[in-house]
Amino acid sequence: MTRLTDDEIDLELQLMRGWVLDSKQIKRTIHFGGFMEAVEFVDKIAKEAEKANHHPDIAIKYDQVTFVLTTHDEHGLTEKDFALAKRIDEILGR
Repeated sequence: MTRLTDDEIDLELQLMRGWVLDSKQIKRTIHFGGFMEAVEFVDKIAKEAEKANHHPDIAIKYDQVTFVLTTHDEHGLTEKDFALAKRIDEILGR
């Protein structure tokens, strides 16, 4: 997996809602109706991340969850990060 260029990252971000670039990673914070709803969503994403063998940093703060994605082996963003971000968005949209 090769690291994306700045132009490729900008193009990907233009196509996505809610994700922001933070140095060499992308992140998104999602608000839920309460703690259990947030935890249940994280559980769904954890299963998807395990299938993809790509594991985001996840922070739960009561009713909000922050996902941070980067490819550590490449020291930056790759297609794997954007694929998982899009999967998170798909599951959120259900």
